[in-house]
Amino acid sequence: MQKVAVVVQDGAEPFGLGSLVEVWGEPHHPEDDNPVFDFTVCTPRPGRVTGRSTYDLHVEAGLDAAADADLVCISPWYDFLNPDPRVLDLVVDAHERGAIVYAHCSAAFTLAQAGLLDGRECTTHWRFTDRMAAMYPRAIVRPDVLYCHDGNILTGAGSAAGIDASLHLMRQTFGARVAASTARRIVVPPHRDGGQAQFIARQVVDTQAETLGAVLTWATENLADNLDVETLARKAHMSPRTFARRFRDETGTTPHSWVTAQRLQLAEEMLERTDNPVDQIAAEVGFGNAATLRHHFTRVRGVSPQAYRRQFAC
Repeated sequence: MQKVAVVVQDGAEPFGLGSLVEVWGEPHHPEDDNPVFDFTVCTPRPGRVTGRSTYDLHVEAGLDAAADADLVCISPWYDFLNPDPRVLDLVVDAHERGAIVYAHCSAAFTLAQAGLLDGRECTTHWRFTDRMAAMYPRAIVRPDVLYCHDGNILTGAGSAAGIDASLHLMRQTFGARVAASTARRIVVPPHRDGGQAQFIARQVVDTQAETLGAVLTWATENLADNLDVETLARKAHMSPRTFARRFRDETGTTPHSWVTAQRLQLAEEMLERTDNPVDQIAAEVGFGNAATLRHHFTRVRGVSPQAYRRQFAC
């Protein structure tokens, strides 16, 4: 992946565009050796593009600038049910030539209208998932996830989940180290799994004693230990049932899924940065043996640990 193009249209949402620019449009930074992309923002009618929040954009490049992009991103805009026909043609052409097409938030409707979501898992902002499912019954709309990556189509749930989706793609393409460096630069967590809920039952309260922050920190520092619900509940001074309910409320996922994701993330980093045997890595991250690590790694990442190491080892 070398060239990235972001398409904006009148009524552009500033946060959606900003999240894409922040991940893909940054120049070289001396603190890391992350890739720098040939990045452009383009629009169907170059010139003034109206914005959503009392300011407009000036975009010089037309859609021809995206004709050879490796990654074509559709940024959300206010009138998302009426995309420019030229944008529809662009995403179809990009998909057919094998480029990755990523629609952020309500821009997923553009891909649906172009027929690219038929038979695919996809998502959009939770406010619009019912509408999308009703309008496009052949799309497999997931209202309960942060992003969906199906083939060369990526859709994100919107707002901050746009960063999660971009970091997921960064991780899939360049490995955990590059994704973590990018996340550190923009001061966000390095990985929120796409299967997490778009919203949680209640906001995490500020009082440290009433949240699970200390338990989660302890768990990430002790991944090799037994981290079943009973163990974590004892650490939190709760019953297992209360802990499991509180965990779901505050994180949007289950303790087992969360622990597995943390172990996979650490395994990725160790596969990239060390020559340790897979058996040893499996033990150190808490999977116990290589077979269990391979099972979870292949299920979630789509490749074996050995194949991942060959692709991303430093």
